[in-house]
Amino acid sequence: MSVDAVASEQILAEERELVGRAVAGDRAAIADVVRLLQDPLYRLALRMVWRPAEAEDATQEILLRVLGHLGTWRAEARLTTWAYRIGVNYLLNLKRQTPQEAAQLSLDTYREGLADGLAEEDYRGPEATLLATEVRLNCSQAMLQCLARDERVAFVLGDVFEMNSTDAAWILDITPAAYRKRLERAKKRLGTFLTSTCGLADSKAFCRCSRRIDKAVELGRVDPRKPTFARHPVTPGGRTAVKAEEQMIQLHDAAAVLRAHPDYAAPQAKMDAIAGLLNSGRFPLLD
Repeated sequence: MSVDAVASEQILAEERELVGRAVAGDRAAIADVVRLLQDPLYRLALRMVWRPAEAEDATQEILLRVLGHLGTWRAEARLTTWAYRIGVNYLLNLKRQTPQEAAQLSLDTYREGLADGLAEEDYRGPEATLLATEVRLNCSQAMLQCLARDERVAFVLGDVFEMNSTDAAWILDITPAAYRKRLERAKKRLGTFLTSTCGLADSKAFCRCSRRIDKAVELGRVDPRKPTFARHPVTPGGRTAVKAEEQMIQLHDAAAVLRAHPDYAAPQAKMDAIAGLLNSGRFPLLD
């Protein structure tokens, strides 16, 4: 057995022990399960629904569903992978639409919007670097919403979270071959868009984050007083916005632009609300 396989078995054994205690009603173990899953699930939700407020609500609902079905986990996959499967099912069937979904916005239309109002010079106002980062992070979130949900989640799992096709296919309940085809379709669409539009992906492309700042502020997509993504809390020890951008520059390809987000942490207020529910005695796992 390889070193990786041994390590994987050890992790699964530890997760079995943790879940066993949680299902038996050990409140400390349940809290540990929540801590293990909350940030990965939040990052999944954020990429699917775009805005943090909606992602917070989705994460809370997904976590409650995960906890409610914890007794059905049979270690057929890592606990996080299994939780992603529940999360993806919830997010794909979410009735609430993002603004791009409601407007049925295509990548071509989004590209035209980016060309409109592009400044001739780089922004030189206060916090120029921070606001350029905010524009980049907001823009890459928005362009994902131009994909159909099934393509979006395939891209997020494969090229953003860098999962292998076997695990991603299991999460989506399709064959690995079908998953690879779906991922390739999403990558082709986003790659074409980025190389023709984004100066970070291709220096010949027309759009520059620093030249979109004024227009983004004017449209209300960026709040210079409170940047949504550039100053979003990150997981302890996780990638900051600066570190993610450094990695993007090193890789310098289309996928890196979409992958280069910080390791966002789930907002504590929502996690405290879940803890309150668990401690209330009304949650079925603890009955």
